[in-house]
Amino acid sequence: MIVSWNSTNACNLFCAHCYRDAHLKAADELSTAQAKNLLNQIARAGFKIMIFSGGEPLMRPDILELIDHAASLNLIAVLGSNGTLLTPQLACDLKSAGAKAIGISLDSIDAHKHDIFRACKGAWEAAVNGMRYCRDAALPFQIHTTVMDWNQHELEALTDFAVDIGAKAHHFFFLVPTGRAKSIEQESLRAAAYQNVLTRIMQKQLQVPIELKPTCAPQFLKIADQLGVKTRFKRGCLAGLSYCIISPTGKVQPCAYLNMELGDVRETPFDEIWRSNKILQRLRTLDYSGNCGSCKYKKKCGGCRARAAFYNGGDFMAGEPRCNFC
Repeated sequence: MIVSWNSTNACNLFCAHCYRDAHLKAADELSTAQAKNLLNQIARAGFKIMIFSGGEPLMRPDILELIDHAASLNLIAVLGSNGTLLTPQLACDLKSAGAKAIGISLDSIDAHKHDIFRACKGAWEAAVNGMRYCRDAALPFQIHTTVMDWNQHELEALTDFAVDIGAKAHHFFFLVPTGRAKSIEQESLRAAAYQNVLTRIMQKQLQVPIELKPTCAPQFLKIADQLGVKTRFKRGCLAGLSYCIISPTGKVQPCAYLNMELGDVRETPFDEIWRSNKILQRLRTLDYSGNCGSCKYKKKCGGCRARAAFYNGGDFMAGEPRCNFC
């Protein structure tokens, strides 16, 4: 079970696709004490993997203390970062605090394209340097790439780069139009392109020693089956089943891209929200409509619930519009 906490809304970049619309710190973010209490509740709910994300989690001054607390609860503490704030010392400090891995964003082999997407000159170089610092500190890292129409042809080259630099995995994030990403929806892939790209990723998996994982494209599991690709992943969309996300101010939602407030951890303990929320209970029925409801892969794939909601007037149990399998 995996939970992601947007530990702060502060970010040193202004990325075009940011689902949190991050940049400035939110006015009422969880304090250190409140964050530790949240971590206690997450552990009590039975979660195993604790993702510290943002914004940019490295902008939170108590991040090392919180990672240390998560580790003391036997949570597997990992981070999702743009990588630009990493230094050799910080990479060592993260490992010492108990961080098990860090995901670093890289969206193009071309530094200029990456910097434009991330709205910061020098972001590519800083992110790549951050990877090297993690490698030198023996802190495992993986590369995260947001898949767009303008970089889809680079994905195999990015995987080769990930292998060469020492990444443990390369994860591909398929755009969901929420937050700032609504303004670039037209740059996202359509159904035929999704299938083509997912097929290429799974074919590439057969050629490289590191893990390749599409996110927000749960149809990859059907393609993996067809190509005989062995993967440790047993379910595509995890929203509300074994995953959820918490905002910087303690609001719980089913996933990063399904912007539905389920409760506030300041008012209701997280483990109670996770156990009894009606929206989460409905997601767990798998009672989908449309193409997802009739698909034989609904238990393994499930379609992207956030994309279903966006393109179907908020109906998060509707069919997946970027799938042409059913």
